[in-house]
Amino acid sequence: MRNALDISAYLVIGPENTLGRPVSDVIQQALQAGFTCVQIRSKECSARDLISYTAQAASVIAEADKSDSVALLVDDRLDVVLAAREAGVKVDGIHVGQTDIPVEVCRKLLGQDSIVGLSARADEMLEYVKTADMSLVDYLGVGPLHETPTKTDCGRSADGTIITKSIDDLRGLAQASPVPIVVGGGVKLADIPLVKSTGVDGFFVVSAVCGAEDPYAAAKELVDAWKK
Repeated sequence: MRNALDISAYLVIGPENTLGRPVSDVIQQALQAGFTCVQIRSKECSARDLISYTAQAASVIAEADKSDSVALLVDDRLDVVLAAREAGVKVDGIHVGQTDIPVEVCRKLLGQDSIVGLSARADEMLEYVKTADMSLVDYLGVGPLHETPTKTDCGRSADGTIITKSIDDLRGLAQASPVPIVVGGGVKLADIPLVKSTGVDGFFVVSAVCGAEDPYAAAKELVDAWKK
């Protein structure tokens, strides 16, 4: 799966994002619309609930015959990835931040075939890309593009203002990064053409699909816009 990673249309989802609808239903609609990567993320769920949601997601991906083309990742929780795998769930890897479990540990425990994604600090991303050992990382998550209620732990300036990424920032990062970059944080349909023009490899969304009245229609519009 690591060699087949496609982050062009990346869904981040948890039960707190879906307006009470089943997580599996929203994932199914996103896959039908052409999404290529799914990350299970919740800061509210217990480990057991996260394992359950991960298993449900894996089942939906398998039923769509996309287990070899759509990566399933878990945000932050290495314990959940390991426990889900122990239960026979196909989990392809993990996404962590710089203050989470080190990527070296993730790679060691999950193995060489697993996917390890990393969110670096927004205010130091370019320097990080130029100086860090990127050999253990498969892709970088960059953002937020706009302020968003679903990512309250992103980088902030000294006065507490959320540090967003400009289009020029993204162009510089895309040129400097040795690994693919996926951009998100408040991304909307109207943002897609400009984001793609920077040379990054994909977009990630939460609310744009999970909070949409019609998740399939919203997801399809995003995928179609990226493919133009």
